[in-house]
Formats: sequence, C-alpha cells, structure tokens
Amino acid sequence: MRKKRVLFLCTGNSSRSQMAEGFLRNMLGDRFDAFSAGTKPADGVHPLAVKAMSEAGVDISRQRPKPIDAFSGQHFDRVITVCDSARDSCPFFPGEARQVHWSFDDPARAAGSEAEKLAVFRRVRDEIKRRISACLASPEDKDISAGRIPITPKIK
Repeated sequence: MRKKRVLFLCTGNSSRSQMAEGFLRNMLGDRFDAFSAGTKPADGVHPLAVKAMSEAGVDISRQRPKPIDAFSGQHFDRVITVCDSARDSCPFFPGEARQVHWSFDDPARAAGSEAEKLAVFRRVRDEIKRRISACLASPEDKDISAGRIPITPKIK
C-alpha cells in the first residue's frame, strides 16, 4: 500500500508545522510521509519547539524550515495548514489533495519568562499530538476533519 503524503503549512515553518511533521513521522510513519513548509520560512526551527518535542520523545533537531516553493509540482494527499495566515495564502495543489485547516496558537509569539514560553510550546505540542491522533490514526483515514474542521478543496 502506498503511503499517503501530508504537507503541514504555516508561515514561518519554525514551530507548529515542524512539530506536526515530527509527530506524524514518529507516530504514523508506516502509513504517512510527512513534510512541512512555510509561506515565509524562518532561519531555523525554534529551540523551544525542539525542546518541547524532545520531552515528548520526538527529535526534530535536524529538521529545517523550507519554503513552500520547494514542493511545487509535487503530489500530496493532504495539505494541512496550522495557522490562519498560511490558510489564507495557501497555494493550489493539483490532484487529489484535500486542504484542511487546523488552527493552533503560535507558540513563538508567547511572552514571559523562558518557563512560561516553554509552557505554551508544551500546550501547543499536546494539542497537535491530540489532533494527529484523532484525525489521522484511524486505519481508513476517514476522519481527517475531526472536530468539524471543513475539508475544502482549493480551487483556482
């Protein structure tokens, strides 16, 4: 059986989409090929995203932000935006790809002490893990829109 290809998109590709890519690869890598990209990629993966994921047993330290253009012309079964800005500027992906939006707070914008910021990264990490578990873990992958998230094809 062919693995389904999933692309997670956010603006900077430094936190949320990187965590989602890491979780999907770690939890369901036998069924999915996971990728992530940004509409305006940052210079690197946020260190607190790396730390929060490490605490969950997932190493994303070798992942790097990538521009969405790096994936132009490629086929994806699912394109999942994880921030509102990326959803609004998501390009058209031809073929069978379904575009889905999962909105998560941007932990990189967290204010406060290092401990307070890390707490926000942990919360968002846990929300992403729950969403991946609920939406992509069923063998049939039928419930990708769990939580009444509309599945809307991007039409140009």
